[in-house]
Amino acid sequence: MHPSVIAEKAPDKSAIIMAETGERMSYRALDEGSNQGAQLFRELGLKTGDGIAIFMENNIHFLEICWAAQRSGLYYTCISSRLTTGEVEYILRDCGAKVLIASHSLAKVASDLVSSLADVKLLMVGGAIPGFESYEGAAGAMPKTRIADEIGGLDMLYSSGTTGRPKGVRHALPGLPIDAPSPLGALVAMLFGLSEDTIYLSPAPLYHAAPLRYCMAIHRIGGTVVVMEHFDAERALEFIEKYKANGSQWVPTMFVRMLKLPEDVRLKYDVSSMKSAIHAAAPCPIDVKRKMIEWWGPVLHEYYAGTEGNGFCYVNSIDWLKHPGTVGRALVGEVHICGEDGVEVATGEEGVIYFAGAAEFEYHNDKKKTAESRHPANPGWSTLGDVGKLDADGFLYLTDRKAFMIISGGVNIYPQEAENILISHPRVADVAVIGVPNEDFGEEVKAVVQPADWADAGPALAEELIVFCRERLSPIKCPRTIDFDRELPRHPTGKLYKRLVRDRYWGKRESRIV
Repeated sequence: MHPSVIAEKAPDKSAIIMAETGERMSYRALDEGSNQGAQLFRELGLKTGDGIAIFMENNIHFLEICWAAQRSGLYYTCISSRLTTGEVEYILRDCGAKVLIASHSLAKVASDLVSSLADVKLLMVGGAIPGFESYEGAAGAMPKTRIADEIGGLDMLYSSGTTGRPKGVRHALPGLPIDAPSPLGALVAMLFGLSEDTIYLSPAPLYHAAPLRYCMAIHRIGGTVVVMEHFDAERALEFIEKYKANGSQWVPTMFVRMLKLPEDVRLKYDVSSMKSAIHAAAPCPIDVKRKMIEWWGPVLHEYYAGTEGNGFCYVNSIDWLKHPGTVGRALVGEVHICGEDGVEVATGEEGVIYFAGAAEFEYHNDKKKTAESRHPANPGWSTLGDVGKLDADGFLYLTDRKAFMIISGGVNIYPQEAENILISHPRVADVAVIGVPNEDFGEEVKAVVQPADWADAGPALAEELIVFCRERLSPIKCPRTIDFDRELPRHPTGKLYKRLVRDRYWGKRESRIV
């Protein structure tokens, strides 16, 4: 369906609730607001296939603007609210956006863009600054009726930049009506049991692929999206209870933080309403997921996919308990595991994960990276750069990203194994395992740990953690040394920017978290 259909059936139903403030937007208001946004885009001369960019934190207008672009046949690029002026400008120029919509809370960065974006129409939500026009004022002056040439648009999102500079993922516009069946909408209904009765808690930034796409999928089926302004472990539990949320999406780091709350805090909230807790973005440590299933029940649903949309694997709690550590079996695309030479390896052996037979994609303005994502002999196969293996039942297991592999004395070591063990230690809040220079072996394994209590940081804890790891994993895969950091560079979506940690030891300087 489409929010416009829901607006006719249940106009007063809440489409969006901001978790912290309780501010609500009904389906009628969402439909009318997105119509006015579409009218504004046409007034500004935007036509099918053009693009806009959205530079905002989570707020009540974010999804409304995305729906306005969707019903205008536009590409909409959502930009991280954590970026610097130069990084925002890079994405704006790369995606070719003709309109930038920023929020007043990001006015400092936005103001620095004015002089370099004379050819881009600048609008601002929540107030205006010199160089920007009020979005609410401009859109509010437009008719609430539908534009005459509605056609479905698409997001054009950028990789998170965990291994390098972000790249845009662009798919061809389908040329379909705005309410054409959505594959993702069908998936969330079939796999996760989500429906018009769903109250969906979204704790992550909307500018990332999964939060954005799943929230919009919920709107297609007529559910209510509860948007957290920022993730906080205890507040998330509080909001599940307060709003009786029965659907949600998480990343493993969020599970870790909730599990490490004091037990009396963690268990005082009623989470029994939660019937479908979806998670993805990174491998979940087996012990963490097992504890979450024990706590919330068999309501966890895991998938493996990327912004690129080239494949989709899925596993429910019951199958996961039979295959601990899996990210599921392929439902979209066919999985192939290949060695460095491109030849498929035997079942149970590790290699680069390729998907075949699913949607094709390209990295915008980067033919080299697009080519690198393709199989050398089968160009229809594509990879996200992850390494893993298949078991005899066809379940996929992730080892790590290829870019994070440590080569020590000719031995390939994937740091995820040690990270999964160390994060289970009660005195560890977060951890990154990396390869650092070693004169004899090329690289050696090091862990950078964020302790739960900074007062614990020191040689005694370092030795305790090394022993803890070696009792559970081959010593060659365990850190030889441990350093401590007050806070590791994680994105709010939970992704660890390991390149930023690693580069400290290799004398490199990289951009910020994106």
